[in-house]
Amino acid sequence: MRMVIMGPPGAGKGTQAVVLAAALGVPHISTGDIFRANVSQGTPLGVQAKAYMDAGEYVPDGLTNAMVRDRLSKSDCSGGFLLDGYPRTLEQVEELDSVLAGIGAGVEKVVELTVDVDEVVSRLLGRSAEQGRSDDGEEVIRRRLELYFDATAPLTAMYEKRGLLVRVSGMGTVEDVSVRVLEALGVNA
Repeated sequence: MRMVIMGPPGAGKGTQAVVLAAALGVPHISTGDIFRANVSQGTPLGVQAKAYMDAGEYVPDGLTNAMVRDRLSKSDCSGGFLLDGYPRTLEQVEELDSVLAGIGAGVEKVVELTVDVDEVVSRLLGRSAEQGRSDDGEEVIRRRLELYFDATAPLTAMYEKRGLLVRVSGMGTVEDVSVRVLEALGVNA
């Protein structure tokens, strides 16, 4: 299965991606992991990405697309994958569609974890306190969530129009959310 998982910061997307990828027997592909791997290996793409990351800027779509394209070309992705953190823009959706069309495939499902904003703010404030990140106050977190929802609304609308979007509540325990995600996809745990 070729899937995408989406959700705002603090929704448990990374945690659920690991569970889901294991249940499906496909690699969990996180753009953060791809960036870190390219940077640590000193690849030409990694060197370019590091300059943006060090400046606190987003890695441009073209560079992100190239890294994802390279990762999806690996043999472990031939039977499917679970993308986490990509695509984030309509341009990235077009690139993903193009890459998959090249192998005669397409995205089969997009899981969106839905959450209560106040609950996510509480989770993220707790995480910030645990990690000693005093810069992540409630106002900053709410703004980050607002930006996330604004940026992803066109993507979720498009995937919904294509009949690929599956919305699952990200509220509750990790185990409860995992059960709901697997049930929504018809996957036996």
